[in-house]
Amino acid sequence: MKTFDEIYKLIKNNQIIEARNLLVKMNVVDIAQFYETIFEDEDEEHFIVLFRVLPKDIAANVFSYLSPEGKSHIIQSVTDKEITYILDELYLDDVVDLIEEFPANIVKRLVENTDEPRRTLINKFLQYPNDSAGGIMTIEYVALKKEMSVAEALAHIKSVGVDKETINTCYVMSSDRKLEGVISIRKLILSDDDVIVGDIMDTHLISAKTLDDQEVVADVFKKYDFIALPVVDKEGRLVGIITIDDIIDIIESENTEDFHKMAAMQPSQTDYLRMSAWELSKNRIPWLLFLMISALFTGNIIESYEEAIIQVTALSTFLPMLMDSGGNAGSQSSTLIIRGLALGEIETSDFFKVLWKELKISIIVATILNAANFVRLYFLGSTDLMLAITVCLSLYFTIILAKMVGGILPIIAKKFNMDPAIMAGPLITTIVDALALLVYFATATQLLGIG
Repeated sequence: MKTFDEIYKLIKNNQIIEARNLLVKMNVVDIAQFYETIFEDEDEEHFIVLFRVLPKDIAANVFSYLSPEGKSHIIQSVTDKEITYILDELYLDDVVDLIEEFPANIVKRLVENTDEPRRTLINKFLQYPNDSAGGIMTIEYVALKKEMSVAEALAHIKSVGVDKETINTCYVMSSDRKLEGVISIRKLILSDDDVIVGDIMDTHLISAKTLDDQEVVADVFKKYDFIALPVVDKEGRLVGIITIDDIIDIIESENTEDFHKMAAMQPSQTDYLRMSAWELSKNRIPWLLFLMISALFTGNIIESYEEAIIQVTALSTFLPMLMDSGGNAGSQSSTLIIRGLALGEIETSDFFKVLWKELKISIIVATILNAANFVRLYFLGSTDLMLAITVCLSLYFTIILAKMVGGILPIIAKKFNMDPAIMAGPLITTIVDALALLVYFATATQLLGIG
């Protein structure tokens, strides 16, 4: 962007105040992105100077959007007073996230610059698993009493709302903090001042439990189009809320994890360019080793039919086509089923529905592929008729088996509380390769009379 180029030139010429005046007119997300560019260029001196000259409230907001590396560098470079101000301006759930992702030496400095009441709340948050509703919630919400009038409720929102993460939805609690209802700011504004909150609040409550998995919470947001969700403990007391911005981050994180697993890699949330070659290699080696060892089984099948290949050498010509077609067919099915499971469109109880549908699909696909393959082999390629029939029959049953395996393995994984994403391309291909070879050589043995 032109503005970024102008700011960077000003920084290089040590015209810091001029650069600051341009920055404060921009969105904090764009400022953070610009800071990341400076940090990645290893211009750490200007990175810190430029952060310090920003107005404190803008600096704190920019800080919340920086990468962990950028945040870490700032915390290690600024004074305790500056750290205290940043922490005071951040929402509590963001502070907890900082503490969870930083090493011990930085965490110690963060905790030392947090006041005692907030430190107590942070410790309470840290008791929940990172991937649970309690671990991602915030306590910055607006609480109302059902005895309040609309006028009193609006006055209360005005007095406390500035420090809350959201005021779009307010939560009505009893004297013992049990959640009794929710009400939107829209409904309050449009209601008469003397109306009682308890008479107009929504009592059809949907909430999360503190120990609910974050993926379950994300599914609730997607199903009901929420922008905030209350979190209650086992006694039904309101302990926090989860906002849509946190859920978007979680959905992105879960999708990234699934993509990594589907590509046979250990999941990582660190950006590709920020990871060293060794770290990236460590994430890839375990699955590659497993798949390589698994592929030895395929080699053993070929070796056991070595005599058949010697008798009819043309058999080996069609091995790549059979194995590739089977692997591709299985990957298609597994990808759709994995995605369906992730979106909640398919449940483990749909096992036989999926099995039946994939059987019908595989028959249609196999029939069309075999018709095209037979024309190519026999009429266009002058392949021996029995060999062409052998290849086509093998392809037919391979496609059916591949689509069935690709369709049901992710459901079986889900049933046994495994991530269905592991049953993706590479693993399915390895399994289907072995099945394709068994089908091919068994068919050739019978039709071509070889052993």
